[in-house]
Parts: sequence; structure tokens; C-alpha cells
Amino acid sequence: MVKETEHYAKLAVDYLFSHGVYILLFLFLSFFLIQAPASVSLNDFLGWLDSTTAVLGGCLLLCLLIIYLLARPRPVYLMEIACYKPKKSTHELISLSDLADVFSPENLEFQRRILERSGLGHETYLPETVLRAPSYNHPVEARKEASAVMFEPVEALLKKTGLRPEDVDILIVNCGLFNPAPSLSAMVVNRFKLRHDVITFSLGGMGCSASPIAIALARDLLQLNRNSYAIVISIENTAMGGRYEGNDRSMLVSNCLFRVGGAAVLLTNKRSERRRSKYQLMHVVRTHTGAEDQSFMAAAQVVDADGKLGISLSKNLMAVAADALRINLTTLGPLILPASEKLIYVAKWLAKRVIMSNKAAGETKPYVPDFTRAVEHVCIHTGGRGVVEEMGRCLRLTEWHLEPSRMTLHRFGNTSSSSVWYVLAYAEAKGRVRKGDRVWQIALGGGFKCNSAVWRALRTVKAAAEDPDLNPWADEISKFPVQVAVSSNADTMGIRLVKFDY
Repeated sequence: MVKETEHYAKLAVDYLFSHGVYILLFLFLSFFLIQAPASVSLNDFLGWLDSTTAVLGGCLLLCLLIIYLLARPRPVYLMEIACYKPKKSTHELISLSDLADVFSPENLEFQRRILERSGLGHETYLPETVLRAPSYNHPVEARKEASAVMFEPVEALLKKTGLRPEDVDILIVNCGLFNPAPSLSAMVVNRFKLRHDVITFSLGGMGCSASPIAIALARDLLQLNRNSYAIVISIENTAMGGRYEGNDRSMLVSNCLFRVGGAAVLLTNKRSERRRSKYQLMHVVRTHTGAEDQSFMAAAQVVDADGKLGISLSKNLMAVAADALRINLTTLGPLILPASEKLIYVAKWLAKRVIMSNKAAGETKPYVPDFTRAVEHVCIHTGGRGVVEEMGRCLRLTEWHLEPSRMTLHRFGNTSSSSVWYVLAYAEAKGRVRKGDRVWQIALGGGFKCNSAVWRALRTVKAAAEDPDLNPWADEISKFPVQVAVSSNADTMGIRLVKFDY
């Protein structure tokens, strides 16, 4: 109870400072009205205007207005999104039996059961090197994958918006597993010949929830740099450590989920670009529970007893994720929920804490606000079928809200931090995004972290106008949604191999 009280007190202080100009103006006008006599003639009012008090008051109001104009946050607009979709693949399904020389029969059966329940279809992508026996995980192959996944979306962004590479002021790249030298951001700078003074960052090891983190960093940089463009690239690398070949069951799950994917988004703080932008960033809320050991090791890259590297997923993962989600929603709720939902929440909280007995309060389930009254679209990170379903249950989402995440998992798999952009692209390709709609992207990742980003649509996104070079769904959206069978790909890895020609 003390922690909750402190949390809401902090929100109140933040609100006070963010709306300080309005509060001071209100107090000033209130003081004037209180001090003014009951009946004021026109001559008295004109005399007051000539007084020293009026001059000082006018100067104060002018100073407050100037401070407000200089200190107010600059709007951040999202101009365009581009998601990577391989242009070429072998269109070849790989059977689990092809890996019999790599895994024991027991571990092959375990991975088959995981694939049964994964929700992945037959058209997801992995690089050819990952499926070799033994796999050929090499930095050269990893750079080939990173080059394709980064360069193609950026090329599409620049072509669509008409920007030149020298117009880019800020570049942020996030990738969890592959962090070479020169960095990934340096690879983009070299490929597109960006300016020598471009601001670049490469964020590594931040997992599947890194995209909202990169967006938050871009937002903060855009507050400091006027009239700027920023490109944020979110990728993961499967060619480097993409397959675990040991016998630890907790590290075999990732073999069945992660796939090739990446996205690039173009942001700006130029008010003149608002007309042709798609979204405006409203909020980013980051939650990090890594101070607790259980959370810290819930999803981590580790070495098993035989010295083999892989991604370990703890059996406590869902409990850790639920705790991080609860904290994130507690912070996000007051920012986006309508007043009615806030009042219901407060009433339920008071009933639990004050009116009811301690025993009864302990047996009462906490009230979960209806977030569908605050947002129209929810883009859930496609961490797995269980993640999507559990998030939908916790947030009381309908099948309509879950459809974009389910179909993204089925078609592209878990593309890590970029998955929330594939989900949004699905909603756009379906023609669901209307002007004024609010979009909530929420992602879970190692650390352990839960991060949210909320956007508001500035215009209706017309499905027919979506470019296949930008939107990976544009040329096949008519096939979706599909019925996802529980065991549709139990005998295969459910992938298409990608050949990178870089």
C-alpha cells in the first residue's frame, strides 16, 4: 500500500511540473478576481490597466508564456514504417528428422511438441546457415543477415519519403545478440554515406522489448535537436547464436520461436511534416525489474554444462512477466485511461483497503481497467502463442484485438524487438487504422523488462495505398486471418530458408 501511495504521489508531482504554467496562470487569475471589488466601472478598469500592478502582471504573464513556448515538449511524429521481408528464399521446409545428427531423439520430440503449440506457420524465415548440421554461426554470416535486415527497410523509407541520406540527423539501431565492431549503426552510416555529424547509437543485449527503448531515446534526442529526422532500426540476429545444440530443455525452446526479421521507422520533430506523418508519439513507459535475481535470469544468454551457448528461458518466466506487466500498467493507466475507468479503479481500491475486512480484501481480485476504452489497437510482442494468449486474458482483449499478433506470429514468428511493427503493419494492411485511433505497442524482454509505447494516428491509413516494399503484408493480406491449427507444422521446423546475397 505504501509503494502504491508513493507511486501515485510521484505521478501527481510529475503532473504538477508538466502543467506548471497552466497552474500558475490559474492562480494569478484567481488572485486578481478575489482582489477585484464586487462592482468595477469602466473608468476604474482603465485606471487599473495604467497601474504598476498591471504592468508587472503583464510582464509576469509574458515571461510565463515565453518559458512555456521554450520548455514545452516538441511533438514527435512517425512518418513511415518499413518491415523486412526476404525477397528470396528456397521455399523449402526443413523436417526435424534432418537434425537427427544434432539432437537426441528425446530432444527432437521435445522440440516437436513445442512447435505443435507455438502458433508458427510454414512461411517463417531463418538463414540457411542455422539449419546446417552442425550450424555455421560465424560473424561473416551474421553481418550478411544484419546487412539485409537493416539496409532494405532503410532504402524503402528513404525512397518512400523522398529524404536524402544526408537529411538524417539521428540513427539508433538495437539488436540483442549481435554487436560487432564496427558497430551496426556504423554499418548503416557506411552503406548510406550519412553525414559526419550524425548522432548514432547501437543498443545491445536489451532483448525483445528494445524497440520502445530505442523510441524513447529517439524522442529524448529529438527534444534536444530542432528540426531533425531520426531513423530507428530494430532487429535481431539469428545467424549468430541462432541455434542451440545442447541438451538443456530450457534452452531448446528458443530454437522453435525466433526467426529473421527487422523494422525501420522514420521519426521527426518538424511540425511541417505533421501533414504527411502517420502517427504522433504520446507516451513511452519503461519498466525494469532486473534488481530482483529471479527477474534478471528469467530470459538470459548463458552457457550450459557442456559449454554450449544458448538462450535460457526460466520456468518462472510467465510469473516474472506478469509482475513486470502489472507495474507497467500501473504507470501507464493514469496516463491514458478515461476518467470513468480511473474512478472505478479508485473505488475498487478504496473498497478493498478501507471498507472491507483484511481477510475479505485479500480474497478480492484486483480490478483490471478496460484498456480497450483507452486504445483502439494493441500490438503485443509475438513472444509465443502462450505470451499472446496470456496478455489477451490479462487485458481482457477481444479476438479482434489479438488477431494482428496471432497472424504475425503465424506468418513471421518471433522477430524479437521488431515484432510490434509487424503487428502494426498488419492492422494498417487490413485498413483498420483510422484518424484519431490510439495504438498501444507492448513488449516483454530479458532483463526483465516490460515496455509500452502509445501512438495516435494523424490520418487514416488506406490499405490499398500500402507499399509492398514497406508493408510485408501488402501483397498477401487477403489470405489472412487464417485458422491456426495446434499441430499444423509439428513435423517440420516451419520455416523457409533465406539466402543472403550480400
